[in-house]
Amino acid sequence: MANMVQKLGTVEQITVKIWTVAFSFFPMLRLITDCDGPIMDVSDRYYQVYQYCLEQVKLPGQDLNVLSKAEFWQRKRSKVPKAQIGLDSGLTKEQTEEFVAIRNRTVHSQPYLPYDQPLAGVEEILQDIKDRGIDLVLMTMRRESELQEALDRNHFNHFFPIDRRYCLANDYVKTGDTNDKPRLMERALAELPPADSVWMVGDTEADILAAQRGNLPAIAVLSGIRNREQLERYQPDFIVDNLAEAVNLFYQHHGVE
Repeated sequence: MANMVQKLGTVEQITVKIWTVAFSFFPMLRLITDCDGPIMDVSDRYYQVYQYCLEQVKLPGQDLNVLSKAEFWQRKRSKVPKAQIGLDSGLTKEQTEEFVAIRNRTVHSQPYLPYDQPLAGVEEILQDIKDRGIDLVLMTMRRESELQEALDRNHFNHFFPIDRRYCLANDYVKTGDTNDKPRLMERALAELPPADSVWMVGDTEADILAAQRGNLPAIAVLSGIRNREQLERYQPDFIVDNLAEAVNLFYQHHGVE
């Protein structure tokens, strides 16, 4: 009997071996999500910047056609060019050039970031993902300081440890989201530990292209800055309304209850 115990090991060692075998049958699941669109509602920030830019270029007594937030956001989601939005608002061609320049240097500036707010129910969804032991990764075109502001303000740091955040360096020279996001994906797939299944959730063509670059299933959500027509052009695997539906789809596919 003593020899048998010696061969098998102590009770503690046997228990560890049993748990190791048991856990080996559970696949390692990973969900990569964008920040703006699936998690954060950025519509107020973009609209506030739009109004600010109009005021900056408006001439005294000039009568402008200020778009409502719904009108503005519909154009944004349809990828109407910034210059055309300026023209639609009653600006001249010369004013529109200045309007676009001011917009580009203002939209990601610190004073306007607090206008971003988490979409309804997002915190509970993220907590559920973590509670189920799914590896959660954040991948965003925000710069480090912009991302940290959002995580700190909304107390989301615990959902995304440092080694599960992929964003742009503060001094990174952007080459375009459809170039930069796939590069982030390549870096993430090279650095993250192996997983049995990895899916991507995002709201733009950049997210879809990044997923396709990594041969990952792409779930596009309609809660961000692109409408269905724009998303369909890039052929994501699925299009759903929001993060909740995306996560439920992910759960269903993997038999997560």
